Amino acid sequence: MGFLEDFQASVETLPAMLHKNYSLMRELDKSLQGVQLENEQRCQQEIEDIKHGLESGSITYEPAKLKFSDEAIEEQKHCVRIADEKVALATQTYDLVDAHIQQLDQFMRKLEELRQEKEAAAAAAAMAAADTAIAATSVDPASAGTSRFAAVDVAPKSGRTGERGRGGRKKAKVPTEPPPIDLELPVDPNEPTYCFCNQVSYGEMVACDNPECKIEWFHFGCVGLKEQPKGKWYCASCGAFQKKRKGK
Repeated sequence: MGFLEDFQASVETLPAMLHKNYSLMRELDKSLQGVQLENEQRCQQEIEDIKHGLESGSITYEPAKLKFSDEAIEEQKHCVRIADEKVALATQTYDLVDAHIQQLDQFMRKLEELRQEKEAAAAAAAMAAADTAIAATSVDPASAGTSRFAAVDVAPKSGRTGERGRGGRKKAKVPTEPPPIDLELPVDPNEPTYCFCNQVSYGEMVACDNPECKIEWFHFGCVGLKEQPKGKWYCASCGAFQKKRKGK
């Protein structure tokens, strides 16, 4: 069982445990209110009896002997015990939720590690594909021709037309979500893909300045960039094509 299944199994029991604790606290509240009301009535009655006894002279005023009955004092102690039980139950509920939050933090860190490993593997594969494409374009410049594009050509993707124009091409980060991790999550089959790696857009990306580039957008890691290039930038395939044109 994977870590996501483990966490899901542990979380499924949490609502029932919280409901049980909250129900117990409500019962303690009702019990405490009943005992408090009885104790207040008993103490009020004993105070009235003491006042009448002092007024009638049947009771001598001795502060050391003027106190509530044992029953009233026991009721007050019982109220304290109920309150302590409520505090202990609330602390237990807090610790229970906090333990699940810490477990969730651990699983989130693990998920991030898996995402980074997948991105690193995709970047390594893309770099290998780019090296292969560069080697293919440099084998026979006279006969390569349009086949240079075929080495790294990717079919046009839906939704690409809106990424050009509007005052020219720009090198910028495409603000879309990171590539999905293979955790059996649903993936939109209509989401466009880019670059030599044929992945969806994520992180920093750069656009090829060849208006006829079939791929157009590339991930920084796939083309060995760490920051936006200055001036015009061409991908490996288009760069070789541009050199060929200048050499004619």
